[in-house]
Amino acid sequence: MRRAFDWFFRDRRNGRIVIGQWPNLPLWIFAVAAILEWLGEALMPGLPAPLIAGLRIVALVSLAIWALDEILRGVNPWRRCLGAGVLLGLIVSLAGRL
Repeated sequence: MRRAFDWFFRDRRNGRIVIGQWPNLPLWIFAVAAILEWLGEALMPGLPAPLIAGLRIVALVSLAIWALDEILRGVNPWRRCLGAGVLLGLIVSLAGRL
């Protein structure tokens, strides 16, 4: 059991256990765009629809970039699975809106 845990959660570069990390630029962009979109819809319902749609697109694209980055360069299998799960969730969510 310990070997499986180590394999799944241990950083291959420095040997530390990594479950979460400080957000990188795409994740910060996602957070800011998503918060601005939410605030715009909740507090200022008269904002132009293209502005809200633009914020949503920026948020979704930056989250997809983050997920792809984790899949390709994640420090351990957990981070890569996390990226894959987020990307799959985005795809399913977008497919459900079509």
